[in-house]
Amino acid sequence: MALAELQAVARNDAGILMVLGILKQRLGERFQTGEAIRAQHAHTTTYIPAQLPDGVAFVQSAAEVQDVVRICAAHRVPVIPFGTGTSLEGQVNAPGGGISIDLTGLNRIISVNAEDLDCTVEAGVTREDLNTYLRDTGLFFPIDPGANASLGGMASTRASGTNAVRYGTMRDNVLSVTAVTADGNSITTATRARKSSAGYDLTRLMVGAEGTLGIITSLTLKLYGIPQAISGGVCPFPSVDAACQAVIATIQMGIPVARIELVNTLSVRSLNNYSKLGLPETPHLFVEFHGSDVGVKEQAETFGEIVAEFGGGPFQWTSVAEERARLWKARHDAFWAGMSLRPGCKALSTDVCVPISRLAECIHETEEDIAASGLVAPIVGHVGDGNFHVLVLMNPDDPREVEATEAFVARLNMRAIGMEGTCTGEHGIGQGKAEFLPRELGDAVDVMRAIKQGLDPHNIMNPGKIFSRVAT
Repeated sequence: MALAELQAVARNDAGILMVLGILKQRLGERFQTGEAIRAQHAHTTTYIPAQLPDGVAFVQSAAEVQDVVRICAAHRVPVIPFGTGTSLEGQVNAPGGGISIDLTGLNRIISVNAEDLDCTVEAGVTREDLNTYLRDTGLFFPIDPGANASLGGMASTRASGTNAVRYGTMRDNVLSVTAVTADGNSITTATRARKSSAGYDLTRLMVGAEGTLGIITSLTLKLYGIPQAISGGVCPFPSVDAACQAVIATIQMGIPVARIELVNTLSVRSLNNYSKLGLPETPHLFVEFHGSDVGVKEQAETFGEIVAEFGGGPFQWTSVAEERARLWKARHDAFWAGMSLRPGCKALSTDVCVPISRLAECIHETEEDIAASGLVAPIVGHVGDGNFHVLVLMNPDDPREVEATEAFVARLNMRAIGMEGTCTGEHGIGQGKAEFLPRELGDAVDVMRAIKQGLDPHNIMNPGKIFSRVAT
């Protein structure tokens, strides 16, 4: 299946027409059907074509989410949850039309339990909003996918980011969610307890479900103490292989690195152009350590010794917050920096994840594939956990470039799966990866379809995502 050939979902025009009238009466100006608003609530981030909803409901409470879902369920009309729209695999598209439920109005921080290191927030709160609120408590929430995404959306796509090697992903940091199911009921999946043996793990079922099983309205999250000291820096390497070997050695030695990011040569060139870093055009690792003053100094020095063993260096590190912030701002701007390499082109951002022992091999083969395909595609990676991203820049009006890009992405996904990895480490399946999920997990996908069918028998919850087909 070509990426442009998205799963077809039958439209229920009669039901949609009924729902549009009911919601306009119920929500007034908070229900919009203008094309511009609908376009903003469809996929716009990467190459996957946008598929617009028929209307957008700007809800302000979990009770309103329930109300909208019940109305749509009564008329068998799709509902598509929308956070900030930063997802990369078409998760907010509406292939069968329907209603986009904009959750940005659910923006309350309900409680912060500093003694227990947790908090409960509504789904529309963004990660930056939460950390700003927490600043005076000495706590922070570490999951950092780069974009200022909503926490409900981050849970739905099982996001991670630059801190995952130290703090884990959303899967590891969500204690409980409250979600509205396909019949309009609201369920809470767990308590605030740090562990439980009570029944099925519904929290993990909802985290990563991409809105196909329910709409998350609030979450209880783990928090962490802000480190006493942070040090970080950047280090050049003669090759991607040398950089990856240094990463493997660092992890195997048990150095508690908080961030360790690979930027290949082409990405360094783009960062230099966009963020004015002035780095030598060779692969680099961006690294950060969290801990005590003594601890981060020892970790940085040990890492410097590892770097030297693999021909890298010098490792230039600092504990000055402003200098570190400049480096990480550049790293987080890698998408826009990469776009600057081919102005006017479209970008396809994709990711895979492999066991760390296969990382160097996978990236090396991928760089060779890019060169052989004649593509422009910088690579960055959260390499401490074997995850890397490729940003393919192409002219969508050139069929040959489109064909080459789609063929490359297919090979990349299958390469990772063949190395006992996954076709997506953090972007999710959405529409763009649906073809590859059965190749990765085989018959386990049938179990997922059965769960979907059991919880959403009329397939109204974000249809057309995750599965290339849904049992009926």
